[in-house]
Amino acid sequence: MRVSKEKSAENRKALLHAASQLFRQRGIDGVGVAEVAKAAGLTHGALYAHFPSKEALVAEAFSYGFEANVAETRVLEQAHTSSFDEYLKGLFSKGTRDRLETGCPMSASASEIARQGDAISERFADAFEEVVAMFEQTLEPSLTTSERRQLAVAASAAQIGAIAVSRAVAKADKALADEVLEASHDAIAAVCKVPATDRASPI
Repeated sequence: MRVSKEKSAENRKALLHAASQLFRQRGIDGVGVAEVAKAAGLTHGALYAHFPSKEALVAEAFSYGFEANVAETRVLEQAHTSSFDEYLKGLFSKGTRDRLETGCPMSASASEIARQGDAISERFADAFEEVVAMFEQTLEPSLTTSERRQLAVAASAAQIGAIAVSRAVAKADKALADEVLEASHDAIAAVCKVPATDRASPI
């Protein structure tokens, strides 16, 4: 039976949604395409009708999850524009750490990306650049362009690493997991040494 364009688009979205959550929750190499298809309520063959390979699925699912988080942030920003200080607290919060399957795919998959193909690496690089650009917008305008760029790159990378480490040790030592977040937040805040602003915050 021929599938309508509307149904095809619906199936594709279901696959991306399932894959995005599963990859973040269990890791890219810990999830097979058959599991993704089953979670989406579709067949293995239906998945390959949309994605020629697992690498293609992973790349699209990564971007899907990242873009969904950005869209969510934009909606929240319409109701309340976060200051730099508020953003920084949220960035290194326990809530951010504990939102594994719906959180930022960069912190969930960073350690795996280097073992994946070029397409996935490119999606990660694009997402990281977008986060850096949004982070730069929250920094004090009196800083030079190069200073804002340097701080934004360092803070974004530190956040991804801090979340990953905190998650890694949380089951064994919850106190240490919390300490990782607090210490990372305080170190970044001290380095930035900028007052809170009314600029929009990134994810």
